[in-house]
Amino acid sequence: MRNRPGVSPGASELPADPLVNDPSHERALESRRITSGPIAALAHIRTFESLQYRDFLLIWLGQVCNAHGGWMDQITRGYIMYELTGSPLQLGGVSAARAGPLLLFSVIAGAVADRRGRKNQLVIAQITNMALNWILGILWITHLAQPWHIYATAVLAGLVQAFQQPARQSMISDIVPVSRIRNAVALNSMVINVSRGVGPALAGVLITAVGPGGSYLVQGGMYAVASIWTIQVKEPAHRLLASGAAEESILRSTLAGAKYMWTDQTVRAIMLVVLVPSVLGQPYTSLMPVFALDVLHVGPSGQGLLLTAAGVGALLGAVTVASLGNAGRQGLLMLIGATVFGVSTFWFAVSAWFPLSLFLMGINGLSADSYATQAQSLLQTYTPPEFRGRVMGVYLMNRGLVPMGSLLIGSLAEAFGAPRAVELMGSLCALLALWALISRPQVRALG
Repeated sequence: MRNRPGVSPGASELPADPLVNDPSHERALESRRITSGPIAALAHIRTFESLQYRDFLLIWLGQVCNAHGGWMDQITRGYIMYELTGSPLQLGGVSAARAGPLLLFSVIAGAVADRRGRKNQLVIAQITNMALNWILGILWITHLAQPWHIYATAVLAGLVQAFQQPARQSMISDIVPVSRIRNAVALNSMVINVSRGVGPALAGVLITAVGPGGSYLVQGGMYAVASIWTIQVKEPAHRLLASGAAEESILRSTLAGAKYMWTDQTVRAIMLVVLVPSVLGQPYTSLMPVFALDVLHVGPSGQGLLLTAAGVGALLGAVTVASLGNAGRQGLLMLIGATVFGVSTFWFAVSAWFPLSLFLMGINGLSADSYATQAQSLLQTYTPPEFRGRVMGVYLMNRGLVPMGSLLIGSLAEAFGAPRAVELMGSLCALLALWALISRPQVRALG
């Protein structure tokens, strides 16, 4: 056993990490580093330094396709469901159908990744996504699509994403040096934030030009390209079956991961800082129409500007973290970012002046992305390799928790009004972050 770097004696300990302490692994990564050409030149900029590692570049390019495909699917699926049913309720239902598996299966998916290897799981998930998109596209083009097809493929797409994301994220620490993990995680976050703006626009263009069926055929092609890139990744052989996990049942593996995350105070604190705001803070965006129409009186265009400000802030947050390099103090920066997120959420609820609200949305997006990116990089760095898939599975539950939080904040807004509901939830997020900042010195010291 050894202490984490920067953690005082008596704080929670972790087993020695063979990835960090294995010089042969570092040499293997260096042997696959890109040393010439435009990628090598781009990697001289600190923000993009992880792209010089060939395997990460391949995974990152696959993430570009996957992230854009996910947002395109969200827009196209909603379009065809409304086209078929004309029901706003069905729009909410199909979104919930896609989000549900993320919440239910992410932990199991992480256990599978730890038992059998992450690359194969990722390739299978992407190929399945490709098939689902092409099937739905063909059903629409041939006029055979029915609402139940939309629901069924939504559930399957959510299930695929639940297995895809832990495998992809836990691979990062396998294919970049430990000193580059924060940069690599931030580059992935940059892709997600860019796709949030580009993906829906691209889906709209394709729906107009070639119809929803054509849009789904293009999305399937994107997953096919992502799979081709991922197949070329060289997954370190010594990482697979590292702890005899393959001999365990899925249930035992899942329970072992849960026990590790609960008993390690540092990992538990990081998870709380990430997951609780997914229920109490981030869902406030579902009330944006209320703020735009009834509080700020700026209409749909103002609502669009508010969401754009949050997206720009999130992108700036990812770029900032990627540019920090190995600057340290990640734990402190994460907790400060989480505190700022809660405070900015509270003051957004209080504000009745549109320019101030716009500024606060930008700060909110920046702080949310920066603290989440720092949290993921810390988990990647300080979690033993045999548990990383399961830890990432729990971490990625945040994407399934947001819709659940939307139900909660919607109920509070119905009872007390939207501003009071968001004030309460922002305050709780800030108090949680302040509690961790004050009471968890081992988290502050991480970096």
